[in-house]
Amino acid sequence: MSITANNWQANNHAYLTASLGKIREALVQHIDPSLLGEEFLIDENSKSENSTLDAIYDSESSALEELCGIFDLSDFEHDLLLLCAGVELDASFAVLCGAACGDAEKSYPTFGLAITVLENLHWSAFSPSGMLRKWRLIEVSSGSGLMNSPLRIDERILHYLMGVQHLDARLLGMVEPVEVVEELVPSHQQLVEKIVAAWTVEITDLLKLPVLQLCGTEVASKRPIAALACEYLGQNLYTIAAHSIPTTPIELNQFKLLWEREVALSNSVLLIDCDDLETADTAREAAIAHLCEWLHSPVMITTSDRKRARLRAMLAFDIERPTSNEQYQVWQAALGTNTPSLNDQVDTLVSQFNLSAPIIQAACSQVRSEWQQAQESQHNVDFNLLLWDTCRAQARPKLDDLAERIESNANWDDLVLPEPQMKVLKEIASHVQQRTKVYQRWGFGGKSGRGLGISSLLAGVSGTGKTTAAEVLARELRLDIYRIDLSAVVSKYIGETEKNLRRVFDAAELGGVVLLFDEADALFGKRTEVKDSHDRHANVEVSYLLQRMETYRGLSVLTTNLKDSLDQAFLRRIRFVVQFPFPDAATRTEIWRRVFPKDTPTEGLDFQRLAQLNVAGGNIRNIALNTAFLAADAGEVVTMKHILQATMSEYIKLERALTDAEIKGWV
Repeated sequence: MSITANNWQANNHAYLTASLGKIREALVQHIDPSLLGEEFLIDENSKSENSTLDAIYDSESSALEELCGIFDLSDFEHDLLLLCAGVELDASFAVLCGAACGDAEKSYPTFGLAITVLENLHWSAFSPSGMLRKWRLIEVSSGSGLMNSPLRIDERILHYLMGVQHLDARLLGMVEPVEVVEELVPSHQQLVEKIVAAWTVEITDLLKLPVLQLCGTEVASKRPIAALACEYLGQNLYTIAAHSIPTTPIELNQFKLLWEREVALSNSVLLIDCDDLETADTAREAAIAHLCEWLHSPVMITTSDRKRARLRAMLAFDIERPTSNEQYQVWQAALGTNTPSLNDQVDTLVSQFNLSAPIIQAACSQVRSEWQQAQESQHNVDFNLLLWDTCRAQARPKLDDLAERIESNANWDDLVLPEPQMKVLKEIASHVQQRTKVYQRWGFGGKSGRGLGISSLLAGVSGTGKTTAAEVLARELRLDIYRIDLSAVVSKYIGETEKNLRRVFDAAELGGVVLLFDEADALFGKRTEVKDSHDRHANVEVSYLLQRMETYRGLSVLTTNLKDSLDQAFLRRIRFVVQFPFPDAATRTEIWRRVFPKDTPTEGLDFQRLAQLNVAGGNIRNIALNTAFLAADAGEVVTMKHILQATMSEYIKLERALTDAEIKGWV
């Protein structure tokens, strides 16, 4: 009789029932018939029925026989496992166990009972190294000695015998299945084929199967690539986050055993996700290394940097984001035809946002939903802007510990600068906006991305508007701006600064954000003559920074108070250098005119006299803000007397003397 997919479950149940019937008979045969009711007596018909079932099913595939083959169980272990399963599946087994022991309260299987009723006994079956106990197929409860302790079949194993596949409850919350994405971009499909080839080998020991590393910062594409490769290999992929891996030896060994058993039962692959692993977590690193070396399982790892193993081969595959052409195709497919005319918007999106296929698809799904809601509610929404802002949010980098995202509220009217400086700033914005046309359509991009990064240096004393200018550029370009925390980036430890810079640029590349290196002198100072290893590594850090800035697809903005302290080689590789002059009287007059918002009540302000105050725009803004609080607290409109009081406070902070000439005619 041939078992098909449609009737396997029924046949498996019949075979398990027949097998349990044989164990039930063995129990009954060791019990005084006078102690049993009629329902327990064995007649010739039931024997004949069991024989018929044996003839029908014992040559066919069943979960029971598959399990025994997987773990190489002996006939005695086979029957002992069935004895434990019978107690869970058939209420009569508990009664029979008690009767066979001569004690109705002992309604459970024990090793002692198995010795009495089962054939083909061998003592190694009771050993902790025996298959039943080693693989936790059965559990020995605490009791009076090994032979008399209650035995119980493991729940995962019981369900397996019944033909029900599910993840062990002790692994839930630690590992999770990875969904298969059937269609990948061509470059990722090629990687899938290479991964399949790497694991299409004949081996008898899983420790000889190489660990596959999926390396790089393209996190979103790693799981889809791994999942599709596993599907081609006929395997199930589960992933575990690095922070979920136990670090104590007992817990780690428990996880290792349960997972190896799961691999045997369900032909699964473990993907260890190390992309967010903190390098300082040495205990977790050691646990991961142990699993890579000793886990009898196909293992994959996602990691930004390649790992090494001493005893097991490791193959690395670099996962890159889809090419520009592939991203374009994903955009077109994801947006479909039921969208407004995009003109050249897709080209601009591909140029600005270096997104993976899953992120593009998620962004398009969100935009379509919001667009339909807007149409239904008759709200006027610009589809292109909605699409842009959604990409901007999807691509927002994780830089919490190295950078601060700034809300860009400043506009061009907030900048008071000479015309040449304003012109250069608008040129910077134009270069970012037009780079798709110039680099791609007009061919200036060439074959290399080197030198195509747009960088600018804003130099001038504190308070002259450098940071405000960076915010204006970010708002004009409709991009996020991140101020780099130099105290977190620059490290005294060799190699750490470079590592931090790599994190910044790798994360920022996703959305081409504006990177603001405020007061960058400490990071971009003159390269030194090499006298020791620290000097050599300091120069390496500067060189690395220059290299990343030249290929960065976003906008790099550097500000400095001390332009002369910067390395000339560095300055030559900056595309724009803007000198912010200290404001003269005319400029200060204009700053004073614009500094108070239109809703601020003022009276009798003399902007020309206020311009006598020899301070930068940043100080003027501080004075104006303090003035507003003073006037509000007094319940008055802003007047010159409030400005004078605020100015005196500002000068105390600056540790400067306020001269009579500066405040002449104020009050």
